[in-house]
Amino acid sequence: MRRRLPGLRAESFAHEGDRAALQALQKVPLLPKVIQKFHEVGLDRRMYLLNMASAVRCGPRQFRTVYGIFRECCAVLDVPEPELYVTANPFPNAFAGGVERPYITLRSSILDALDDAHLYHLIGHELGHVKAGHVLYKSVAAVLLPLLEMLGRRTFGLGDVAGMGLLMAMAQWSRMAELTADRAGLLASQSLETSIEANLRLCAGISRFAHELDADEFLLQARAYQDAGPADKVLLFLSGSAALTHPMPVHRAKELERWANSGAYDRILAGFDAA
Repeated sequence: MRRRLPGLRAESFAHEGDRAALQALQKVPLLPKVIQKFHEVGLDRRMYLLNMASAVRCGPRQFRTVYGIFRECCAVLDVPEPELYVTANPFPNAFAGGVERPYITLRSSILDALDDAHLYHLIGHELGHVKAGHVLYKSVAAVLLPLLEMLGRRTFGLGDVAGMGLLMAMAQWSRMAELTADRAGLLASQSLETSIEANLRLCAGISRFAHELDADEFLLQARAYQDAGPADKVLLFLSGSAALTHPMPVHRAKELERWANSGAYDRILAGFDAA
């Protein structure tokens, strides 16, 4: 039985990089215009309707096992239940959306990639986005280029410094927000090994050899990555990772292990605020 965490605050598990990146993002002068345009053209409603029209909503009589795990995760993290959907897609992924009407959508392939225990981490991760208030900026990030086009911005070259600055700041915040959501996934699974295994399976992909994966070896790989020199990481950053919306999988695993070993995770489970 997983311990429920009544009164859990998002600040208790927020990654420090999430807070710093959000503050930097909110200082970008172009951001208010982009958010205004997002609401003005009704993109939140459009995205909600598109998702509802192309996915199956879960409930007691529809994907009842997944729905049961979802309800328990909501109870553990003290999150009002958003809507839950499953959609057909061969590329494993899941996402949270809906500023006005929150929802979580799981791709069918991710249900094949993960066992029931791993789904607690996955669903807890997405609920973490909802609880931490990430959905607005995540939704804006998903359609940022079209929004910039609506504002007459051009960002495919280096001609629009403001547009490029917003893109980079949004990507940096998005990566940090994922680390916050990973912590919520751990609080839902309440097993570091299970959460690391979930990240490992998503990194390795769907395979008939999934039973041969080893979480401890994955963490050793993550530690080796962390030991890479600053010059190597700068090279990786300049080669394209700066524009990614998710951190590298091995970095996520090491960050989650670091947080679990810091004592903050145990304090939250014990009922103390770790913020």
